[in-house]
Amino acid sequence: MLLKLRQRMAREESGFTLVELLVVMLILGLLAAIAIPAFFNQRDKAKDSSAKEMARTSETSMETYATDHNGVYTGVDAAALRAIENSIQTTTSTTDPYLSNAAAVGTKGWTVTVTSGATSNTFTIARDGTTGALAFTCTTGGTAGCPTGGDWAH
Repeated sequence: MLLKLRQRMAREESGFTLVELLVVMLILGLLAAIAIPAFFNQRDKAKDSSAKEMARTSETSMETYATDHNGVYTGVDAAALRAIENSIQTTTSTTDPYLSNAAAVGTKGWTVTVTSGATSNTFTIARDGTTGALAFTCTTGGTAGCPTGGDWAH
């Protein structure tokens, strides 16, 4: 019986059956369906990270503005912050982050908002004029670099 099996195996061509090839293709397709969206989400997180960096740079420029203006923020705008730090972009872009708003809130408070051109998420840092506390908020929480709940301070 073993002899007959060996003879039959020697005569037949070896290779993969159509069913085996289809199963392998199905497995590869499932793996790609899982991996590709995760890759794109990581790319969007990186782009939002640039927007967060620009918001922090704008925060430092805002404090520099107050130092130059006797400790008050009155009159500050995006152009004034760009004059202090020329790496701050103020031109609207669909790919790069840009400072979309910078304003004083009273004399001791302020707010800066940076928009991520790639994801359209906005990242805001606001300073309370009374307590000096900072608030870090973003739009569309849970997408790209904006955590669920919209607080990106941590």
